[in-house]
Amino acid sequence: MIVTRAPHRISFFGGGTDYPSYYLEHGGKVIGGAIDKYCYITCRELPPFFEHKHRIVYSRIENVSHLDEIVHPSVRETMRYMGVTTGLEIHHDGDIPARSGMGSSSAFTVCLLKTLYALQGRIISRENLYKEAIYIEQELIKENVGSQDQTFAACGGLNVIDFMQNGQIVAQPLVMAPERLKRFKGKLMLFFSGISRFASDIAKEQIDNTHKNLDSLSAMKGLVDDAYGILTSPQGDFDEFGRLLHETWQYKRGLSRQMSTSEIDCMYETAMKHGAIGGKLLGAGGGGFMLLYVPEERQAEVRRALGGYLFIPFDFDFSGAQIVVYKPSFQ
Repeated sequence: MIVTRAPHRISFFGGGTDYPSYYLEHGGKVIGGAIDKYCYITCRELPPFFEHKHRIVYSRIENVSHLDEIVHPSVRETMRYMGVTTGLEIHHDGDIPARSGMGSSSAFTVCLLKTLYALQGRIISRENLYKEAIYIEQELIKENVGSQDQTFAACGGLNVIDFMQNGQIVAQPLVMAPERLKRFKGKLMLFFSGISRFASDIAKEQIDNTHKNLDSLSAMKGLVDDAYGILTSPQGDFDEFGRLLHETWQYKRGLSRQMSTSEIDCMYETAMKHGAIGGKLLGAGGGGFMLLYVPEERQAEVRRALGGYLFIPFDFDFSGAQIVVYKPSFQ
């Protein structure tokens, strides 16, 4: 039996420039971090005593005899990509609901891919892990996904990720002194809107509109360097980071008609009225989680004002995708 976990992520700046439709022409860049909310996969070889060959358990249960019968696209294509021939039982558990803007689908693919490598007794590097997960999602499944979620899930930590015009992806760790990192994290608040949506549908409109949004995407990419300077400078003003979040949210809202809703706008305006300096919706938009930058002395007020929404404490994860239990075969 093998148990693997991969972290979800929060993206601060540059989201939208990690779609190949943009960065293969203009180059992209994001800054963000993996957090201590995880996708877990438990996998074992299935004894040959059952009518079915594979059993996949997530929000539904699939008992199938052939790979082609598997409904879950990531399970089907990842198993096919890895050349799986033995019967498997795969269980998924997650700390974050699906379709919520925290990179859950990509964390799943990264997690499953690392699991299947381990099942074959093979080790995969972090770089190859996110590159192969991106290939599976974008080329095999044909999902409308970017390239940052897989990278954060594989690597963990706070990173600046460059997406090159030649297709190369380079993740550079963002280094902060421990005490400064603690103070920065203490100013961030995460709330769940309660709205789930299919990110691929929203992302498709954004991808189709790439040529119309070049100025906004360029400006959003430029904020990555500004944020990096704030976080890495000992004199950097964290409140300015919050103001940049507000600025990037204004750009992001214009990328797609589905990016925000009246409820999301009201949620954000309420937070700003009660002490938030800035914030943004995570992921493709339309629902999911909202990240807010709020000075400590105003956080209790913001929590009261957003009392109808679930507040999610979190910390950063620096481990990335990892094997938690490794007992191959039937040992």
